[in-house]
Amino acid sequence: MNKKIQFIDLGLKDYKVTWEYQEQLFKKIVDLKIQNRREETNLQTPNYFLFVEHPHVYTLGKSGDFENLLLSEKQLELKGAKFYKINRGGDITYHGPGQIVGYPILDLDNFFTDIHKYLRFLEEVIILTLADYNIIGTRSEGETGVWLGVDTPFARKICALGVRASRWVTMHGFALNVNSDLGYFDNIIPCGIKGKAVTSLNVELGVEKVDEQEVKDRILKHFSDLFESEFI
Repeated sequence: MNKKIQFIDLGLKDYKVTWEYQEQLFKKIVDLKIQNRREETNLQTPNYFLFVEHPHVYTLGKSGDFENLLLSEKQLELKGAKFYKINRGGDITYHGPGQIVGYPILDLDNFFTDIHKYLRFLEEVIILTLADYNIIGTRSEGETGVWLGVDTPFARKICALGVRASRWVTMHGFALNVNSDLGYFDNIIPCGIKGKAVTSLNVELGVEKVDEQEVKDRILKHFSDLFESEFI
């Protein structure tokens, strides 16, 4: 059982390039698990955690509704945004500058084999991070991600979640709005949920810009604590 996680910060990186890189790491873990089973070996499987910031892009999950994208192909081009239909769960979301995206590519056999628990742990990492800034993040029943003001008329989402898992290996992950341009969310029905707003950490704190490196450091600490893991 390997609880060490190789940490990689990719900086600003194109979505498709990053997706292909995730797939490579994902396949590396899956192939090793298949080899272990076939050859009756017990080689340790690696784990990875990627931080990345994407140029403007909209992504639609495998069960998502294309009508939740409110832009034509020409309008996307005018906004300098790309669109991809991808192989994670969930509906449509936006990624862009000022948003911290985390992609844990883990062999859950190294931690626990429970996808529901895994999703709740990802949410808890963000909830604990927000608490460091005296912001109360919560879950919304029946909806993944982290929300603010759930039981008020001003419910708003600050972090989206969408994952893929096969053979207990995960990919994709979470997207936390830190210094995001929220105007880009006006072009979609975020996560296919009507009537609820989207927010960002800097908006909630009433500041122009939040230190993103500080937020990343806090996320890594809470992730390491919850998963009882070590980043290398």
